[in-house]
Amino acid sequence: MTATVTPARRERAPLARTRLVKFARHAAGVAGFLLVWQFLGASGAIKWLPPAVDTLARTVALAVDPEFLDHLLGTLTAAIVGLPLAVLVAVPIGLVLGTVPVVEEMTRVFVEFLRPIPSVALIPLALFFFPSELNAKVALIVFAASWPILINTMYAMRDVDPVSKETLRTFGFGAGAVLWRVSLPSAAPFIATGVRLAASITLILAISVEYIVGGSTGIGSFLIQASTGIGADAMIDVLAALLWAGFLGLVVNMVLVRAERRLFRWRTT
Repeated sequence: MTATVTPARRERAPLARTRLVKFARHAAGVAGFLLVWQFLGASGAIKWLPPAVDTLARTVALAVDPEFLDHLLGTLTAAIVGLPLAVLVAVPIGLVLGTVPVVEEMTRVFVEFLRPIPSVALIPLALFFFPSELNAKVALIVFAASWPILINTMYAMRDVDPVSKETLRTFGFGAGAVLWRVSLPSAAPFIATGVRLAASITLILAISVEYIVGGSTGIGSFLIQASTGIGADAMIDVLAALLWAGFLGLVVNMVLVRAERRLFRWRTT
């Protein structure tokens, strides 16, 4: 008795092999990097670089270190609060600028003036208006993270198919219905990409503020404490904290990419 192979199963087999090949390539790249790091650190070729094994062991140990977990929570709190606020600010503004050309022309100078300003340069101003460290971090995160969301939203709205909008209007739908039924669904994948780009900015800025200001909590504060130490252990702590920061960014990006694929599956079909 022979088993029947359904078309769906035939389609899943090449997809599984492709994923396995990608995973193998990623794993080989990470393994190669760690081997080079271990060689350079253990051989003394780079004097300040500790071996990869010692650094990874310390990175794992930090996962159960209550003090470090408090610092980690401080950074995550600012990022988790700041990113949704950036979305709430940037998406409506981007919708208006992308759909009303007159408003976009009137505000273009302000957008192009404010967008290049480094957020780190605004730290003194943020601390003046928001004495609380968390509020200052959140304010700067909202400012910096809003730009990729706003720009993606604005240009996505401009690129909405005009024929689709006009077709809906001919059937008697108003501007609100056109926005809800055509413009937003068309622009949503690009807005999601802007949110994913902004997510990495939130972590970068939160840690930068913590490091420059020297607050009480956060990965940046932990880096200050570690960098004031002496010897190899201090460098191991610094690198371990940086690995945690990179790991957080990687996890956030993976979660948002998977969410995009599930929400906008129609885009890739």
